[in-house]
Amino acid sequence: MKWFYDLNIAKKLILSFGVMLLLTSILGVTTISSMSRMNVASQKLSEQSLPSMRYILALKAAVNTKRRYEMEQLLSDKPEHLARYDKLIDRMLNKVGKLQGQYKETVASPEEHQLLEQFVRVRGEYSIERRKISEMARQGRRDDAVALATGHSFDLMNQQADVLDKIAQFTQDSGDTAGKNAEQTYLSARNVVIGVLALDIVIGALMALWLARIVGEPLRRAVAVARQVADGDLTAEVPVTSADETGQLMEALKHMNGSLQRLVGQVRGSTDTIATASTQIAAGNQDLSSRTEQQASSLEETASSMEELTSTVKQNADNARQANTLALSASSIAVKGGDVVGQVVDTMASINASSKKIVDIIAVIDGIAFQTNILALNAAVEAARAGEQGRGFAVVASEVRTLAQRSAAAAKDIKSLIGDSVVQVEAGTRLVDQAGTTMGEIVASITRVADIMSEITAASQEQSIGIEQVNQAITQMDHATQQNAALVEEAAAAAEAMQAQASGLSEMMSVFKLAPSASAPRTYPVALQ
Repeated sequence: MKWFYDLNIAKKLILSFGVMLLLTSILGVTTISSMSRMNVASQKLSEQSLPSMRYILALKAAVNTKRRYEMEQLLSDKPEHLARYDKLIDRMLNKVGKLQGQYKETVASPEEHQLLEQFVRVRGEYSIERRKISEMARQGRRDDAVALATGHSFDLMNQQADVLDKIAQFTQDSGDTAGKNAEQTYLSARNVVIGVLALDIVIGALMALWLARIVGEPLRRAVAVARQVADGDLTAEVPVTSADETGQLMEALKHMNGSLQRLVGQVRGSTDTIATASTQIAAGNQDLSSRTEQQASSLEETASSMEELTSTVKQNADNARQANTLALSASSIAVKGGDVVGQVVDTMASINASSKKIVDIIAVIDGIAFQTNILALNAAVEAARAGEQGRGFAVVASEVRTLAQRSAAAAKDIKSLIGDSVVQVEAGTRLVDQAGTTMGEIVASITRVADIMSEITAASQEQSIGIEQVNQAITQMDHATQQNAALVEEAAAAAEAMQAQASGLSEMMSVFKLAPSASAPRTYPVALQ
């Protein structure tokens, strides 16, 4: 019966209802056949037995009535009465003949034919005797008529009555037999119909139970599996026993259960991974927040140092401008000294004083160069602390330091020359011839110093601008670092919220029960930089 289980439900229903229709058709055919036999028996009873009995009874009544008229005619002595009874007797004779013909049409058995022929023969003989009696009565031969009527005619009358009784009895027996046959036919038909109906009911009930079982049982199992899945139990076994719609449903449930097991296993593993990752992210965000706060503090200190450096650089620029002014003034004085070199002897004291002033100026220049060198060194150190942002500033500081060193060297040379000039001034006129040459050299040196001081002034201005830009960059970095710190705090809060959500999701997924063969939860480590 595996082929029947594999049929779809529509074909099963069609086949089952086809069997029921076949059984119903058999029941209908059996019922119609039984009703046909009952109809035949009923028709035989109504068309033969009952009319025959009715005609026989009417025939007996007509014969008796005719006999009564005949006896009354014998007892009457009036001619008019004789004629009236003749008419009555003739009418009864006609009636008897008519009833005899009607009965003959209902006769079917040979026995009835024999009895009817016997009745016709006796009736014929009796009619002959009756005409004789009637003729004697009209002729006034009453005694002869009575003798004939009570003699052979009476015997014929009795024979006629006996034949009618036999016919009536035979008809009654035939009717009883037909009734019994009809009853037997009814009982037989009833038993057959009841048997076929009982068989139909039993087969229909068995088929209904069988169909309900092969259709309902898989559906009940499917409902049970669906309830287990709804309760979170994914360990249920889903048997597939047929290829019909219920089998396809069980197969789909089996695939669904397996897919849910794999999906829940993967989701559970992913949930654990998310929980672990969120924990590590939260810890990393806390560490990053601490580092960001430290960086912000360092940037604040750097900004403060840069403000001091800016102030120092501005002061250095001012000093460089003043030194440039002094250098230009010294250059002008040196030029004037060259113009009045002829008067050097007379103005030796003035030259000596001017030389001393030049010595002081050179000392100032030397101090400025030394201070510039120190500031350039400090700027280089601060630029090194600033990292990539201070690389350009370090280059500027290196140039400033180089210029400061060159200024210091030049100042030393000038100081040496001025010292020689003082010695020569003290020597007096011995060196007057060499004064022009020396003054030329002094003018050149002063011009060189003026150029160097101009370069120092320009470098100091550029340095001031660069320091200002560095200060602005550090301020922007400080602002960005503060924003980063706020974002890190928000990220830490989001990581904690994600960790809470992951924990809640893990608790929700723990409701599902998985088979041992299902995918085990997997966790993936998250590396934090």
